[in-house]
Amino acid sequence: MPFVSKDVHVAGTTMRYLESGQGPPVVFLHGNPTSSYLWRDVLPRLAGPGRRLIAVDLIGMGGSGKPEIGYHLSDHIDYVTAFAEALSLTDITFVAHDWGVAISLEYLRRHPARLRAVAIMEGHLRPVPGWDDFDPGGREIFQRLRTPGLGERLALEENFLIETLLPAGLQRQLTAAELQVYRAPYANPAARRPLLQWTREIPVAGEPAGVARTLTRAWQHLAGSPVRKLLVHGRPGAIVDAATLAWCRQTQPGLAVADAGPAGHFLPEDRPAEVAAALDAWLGPSGSAGREGTGPG
Repeated sequence: MPFVSKDVHVAGTTMRYLESGQGPPVVFLHGNPTSSYLWRDVLPRLAGPGRRLIAVDLIGMGGSGKPEIGYHLSDHIDYVTAFAEALSLTDITFVAHDWGVAISLEYLRRHPARLRAVAIMEGHLRPVPGWDDFDPGGREIFQRLRTPGLGERLALEENFLIETLLPAGLQRQLTAAELQVYRAPYANPAARRPLLQWTREIPVAGEPAGVARTLTRAWQHLAGSPVRKLLVHGRPGAIVDAATLAWCRQTQPGLAVADAGPAGHFLPEDRPAEVAAALDAWLGPSGSAGREGTGPG
């Protein structure tokens, strides 16, 4: 089934998305510093009758508009909410990676009647207690990105998020053509501001306080939500490591877990076939995730 690229007017700008099929919407959300391109090898494997697949570029990212906003987590949640309203989406299944996870879980908390299910992978699930909870390499990188002036030089001038951090989060090597697609939306320093801001949204030692509250209450709400929930993880995991996986199992009743095999942070890049197989089994026939007795888990 062909995937068509479209633009929709949202809050004075546009958001770009790929779409194919009909039925209850399955909406794919990416994170930093990617775009809907992240899902290119997953989506075709899931296309079929009864599935409306939609992969959106977050505001300021990919082919979506780049309005003059702060690009905080709260902004992204508002724009995804407006996007869903613009397309009149209901009975949604979210499939989310990285910051897309936080967006999808907070959307569920705010609009529980609009979701049927949520599948998450390698996303920020809870605040980080302190800088000692990072590995030494990650601590140095993200402290530098959060340092005024230095972060701007790295992310805006040197395009560090695309040129260095993205390849480092993979077990395989992107081709030159693939890297160019990821690079294209961020051709100048101004276009890279959303990428830098994402690095400063990670809640460490309680800051930013608003993001820490959002993650905490969204995770707590998920624990009591009747929607079906799937965690797809890779080994060894970057954000969702073995300890975090155990915590997820303990704190989320009814959580289904699928192992995608050895992978870096960007699971849909390293393991697209395995990610698609896990989602396909979980969605069940005609994209029926969220209905009693369908799919694994």
